[in-house]
Amino acid sequence: MTTEATGNASYFDGSIERRRAVQLVFGPALEITEDGVLLAAWPYADVRRVPPPGGVMRLMALGGPKGARLEVDDPQTQTDVVRHCLLLLGERETPNPEGRKRLIYGLAASVMLGAFLWGGVPRTADLIAPAIPVAWEKKLGAGADEEARKTFPGKSCQTPKGMEALQKVSRRLEAAAHLRLPATIEVLSSKTPNAFALPGGKIYLLSGLLDKAWSQDEVIGVLAHELGHLEHRDHLRRIIETGGTAMLVGLVFGDVTEASAMVVVGNSLFNAAHSRENEAQADAFAAKTLGALGRPAKPMGELLVRITGEDDGGPLSILHDHPLSADRLEALEAADKGETATPLLSDEEWAALKGICG
Repeated sequence: MTTEATGNASYFDGSIERRRAVQLVFGPALEITEDGVLLAAWPYADVRRVPPPGGVMRLMALGGPKGARLEVDDPQTQTDVVRHCLLLLGERETPNPEGRKRLIYGLAASVMLGAFLWGGVPRTADLIAPAIPVAWEKKLGAGADEEARKTFPGKSCQTPKGMEALQKVSRRLEAAAHLRLPATIEVLSSKTPNAFALPGGKIYLLSGLLDKAWSQDEVIGVLAHELGHLEHRDHLRRIIETGGTAMLVGLVFGDVTEASAMVVVGNSLFNAAHSRENEAQADAFAAKTLGALGRPAKPMGELLVRITGEDDGGPLSILHDHPLSADRLEALEAADKGETATPLLSDEEWAALKGICG
């Protein structure tokens, strides 16, 4: 191969972050020289692209010093490099992860701002919640879980036979619901008749609801409803809405901590009801899941009606968290496919679940 000198380039030797003006000589290898002194010789077959800053061609050599690189910004020199380093032919420049991340964050911020100006935080939460990575959701869920346990400090109920029954219900529900992430159902000792889901997959069933239930289908229906909220990320939306713009910014830029969830989770979970649309969607999800199991959807509504006559609808009651309406009851009755399969639990198992707190 004929030796020829070509344009200038910049060289970093990997030992110190100092730019050195060099000349490239195409001989038996790509020779990097500085004022006529040979600094390095890279075999053409070893030359590879690395993420470039802007339109600069950035190169490294396999087996070369760690951090050593060339930067070539002259178009003619870039052409000569590709002509000699045949493995670069047709090779696309490796995307710059940091640049792409900045672009994504910029676009996300633009979307967030537009949605906020258009419909405020609730509208923005609707757009952002579905795109939040599961890892972030679980961080928020961990903070939410800690705060929830402060609100409901009762013991975790785990009698052996009760746990077997609960796990059986959980397995059947998850298999029928085809959830995007696993759910963990736990029973807490509490006089409050309620159940609620947290971001990341945790569902709490309070023993007060078991006490009020007349049949397993009533409880299973409520759990299926909570799985619907979990699948649709409704509680995550509530945390975003309650946290306001500060929470939105943190989510968009990945600044998600358990502490940030704890700041707002009390209000978001226990002082704000789901929207009518969210309730209808969770009901529909529950009815579909129960239908797949061959179990009726109507008993869940009957449980809520019964609680209506006994409960004051306070801030921690299921009626506050899931406000009952005639439309909901009608929709549940319409979606009820009846009993087409045997109950999920035997009478003995149902009794064990009712007595899971001992």
